[in-house]
Amino acid sequence: MSMDAAQQWRDWHERRAETVSAPYGPLALIGTHWLADAVEGRIPAVPGEWREDDDALVLTAAPEDGITLDGKPFDGEVRLAADHAPVGESRLAQGARRLVVMRREGLWAVRVWDPAAERRRAFAGIGATPYDARWAVPAVFRPYEQARTVRVANADGVERGLGLGGELAFALDGREHTLQVAVEDDGSLWAVFADATSGDSTFRFRFLRPGAPDAHGRLTVDFNRALLPPCAFAEHFICPFPPPGNTLDVAVEAGERTVLTR
Repeated sequence: MSMDAAQQWRDWHERRAETVSAPYGPLALIGTHWLADAVEGRIPAVPGEWREDDDALVLTAAPEDGITLDGKPFDGEVRLAADHAPVGESRLAQGARRLVVMRREGLWAVRVWDPAAERRRAFAGIGATPYDARWAVPAVFRPYEQARTVRVANADGVERGLGLGGELAFALDGREHTLQVAVEDDGSLWAVFADATSGDSTFRFRFLRPGAPDAHGRLTVDFNRALLPPCAFAEHFICPFPPPGNTLDVAVEAGERTVLTR
């Protein structure tokens, strides 16, 4: 085992715990409220009145709603687009809470993030398997001629589209495997996968972010850095389940396994 690689993994593992437990990290999400479920523009647990208007979400609020917009007390009406900035920099707030506007497949929602969330207070770390060099393997990315979208179930029980740009081929214990992957805007790859440990000694599925391939499509897939999805930390995320073919028939005894609580 390379001590440098093992130490790098330990540093990465510590940073992951710091990231998910940050004031507006995944543990702070306490609600995802869809506008389609609102009654007369009122969303439970979210102040103000909300309505859709073409390509914007319109909020009407009064002083007693206690909302701030861009750091200033808000009273009136404002058109809002989906937020893309970090949660802590969202335009809307109610005290320490952040109200984040999101849109998925044409549907609007408001997410509420609260640093005082119970799951954040109870967090005691991420259970993970110690680094093992055998789980870092060479791989080849094979892009599709055309990107494709498949419908997969999400953690909230709704089926949504998952964009895929190619497949990742690699070997584990002498056997060839492939995973369908998405290609991010920066060229890095992202996979949703399950394996023989899923739902048993690990969460029911995990994410893998191996980085970007080189000009020849080569890269290293390191399962030591298999990630728990956001919905492992808070049930209000809508993580996609693995697409067909992304359930490995081997036990990947590596990476993050579970959320530890006090």
